[in-house]
Amino acid sequence: MRMYDCILAKKAGRELNREEIEYIVDGFTDGSITDYQMSAFLMAVCLKGMTGEETLALTMAMAKSGDMLDLSPIVGKKADKHSTGGVGDKTTLIVGPIVAALGVPVDFFMQVNRIKLAVMSQTANLAPADKKIYALRDVTATVDSIPLIASSIMSKKLAAGADVIVLDVKAGSGAFMKTEEDAILLAKTMVEIGNGAGRKTCAVVTDMSQPLGYNVGNSLEVEEAIAALHGAGAQDLMDASFTLAAQMLVGAGRAGDLKEAYGLAQQAVADGSAFEKFCEFIRAQGGDDGYAKGTKKFPRAGIETKVRAERAGYVCRMQTEEIGMVSLLLGAGRQTKESKIDLSAGIIMRVKIGDYVEEGDVLATLYTNDPSGVEEAGKRMLAAVEISGETVEKMSHVLAVIHGGEG
Repeated sequence: MRMYDCILAKKAGRELNREEIEYIVDGFTDGSITDYQMSAFLMAVCLKGMTGEETLALTMAMAKSGDMLDLSPIVGKKADKHSTGGVGDKTTLIVGPIVAALGVPVDFFMQVNRIKLAVMSQTANLAPADKKIYALRDVTATVDSIPLIASSIMSKKLAAGADVIVLDVKAGSGAFMKTEEDAILLAKTMVEIGNGAGRKTCAVVTDMSQPLGYNVGNSLEVEEAIAALHGAGAQDLMDASFTLAAQMLVGAGRAGDLKEAYGLAQQAVADGSAFEKFCEFIRAQGGDDGYAKGTKKFPRAGIETKVRAERAGYVCRMQTEEIGMVSLLLGAGRQTKESKIDLSAGIIMRVKIGDYVEEGDVLATLYTNDPSGVEEAGKRMLAAVEISGETVEKMSHVLAVIHGGEG
């Protein structure tokens, strides 16, 4: 078997078999297939696509390139949740404690057996082929391929070993998938992979045309998650969290249907058990739960700037990715790899799409300790929130739910 022939076949649009795909992934992982050969193959995939069978084979080959975790020491059906990422997305801090409080293990071993909850990051030997392939995609303009995106995400999920996988796929101006149609296509592809690999998988397609909740930035988002665990979260944040939790509960057999599961999730917040599980989780991972019980312990930014509306009207659109960039300017993320993150920096949005504002009303409050970027951040924030004279309908946060077998 030769890499040249595999590249030629995919360039011509031919479907590759499992053995050919395993040869490509294994060869690239061990270095016998070069970067320039893999780059050519990835570009051919971007141009010609992959069938469902090819995408599943690619995912499994990447998952098996390193450790495949055996979670059998953990009692019960194990559930895992993944988000494709967005501005203000802090649902893991809410969903995990809700589901764990109701007895469903959320990925790790002794800790999960004891408290039902852990959060982990990718290790060097968890789907190492994915890490190596993604690094190449990032510099060869081959990131935006749904089979490659889906296999990248799902290889790590399958290697992590959970029985139930719930995916939060974002759509909109603050997401990688800018349209609902593309997000649904990605969701369906990932669900087919998960179910094809024998894992109970579903995807919730959610709106990212505006920040999720109101807070953007490290400490600010944790504070909002804590408020949500007390039942005081923004409506879109609570809807997303309860919907994702309900899917995990049904998938793990804790509830018979989604209505029951949604009610159980709401009850776990209302009776305080989800918040108590959150505190237990912090302690188990070596943290100080005093931060959760009294958020005054969080660091506070020294500079606070209000961005005000320049006209009256309805908030009709947000450039959510730009809002994320504003938070970066304030110090909430890294502009270079040497940058130090300011945990207190960020944004508290004061409006949602569909809200009416008067001239001078506060659209957002910016928090930072660095005065150098405040003026630019304020201008960009103002430009990122569009106001119209026409009435604008409030948006639904959950756009679609995808299960196996949907066409």
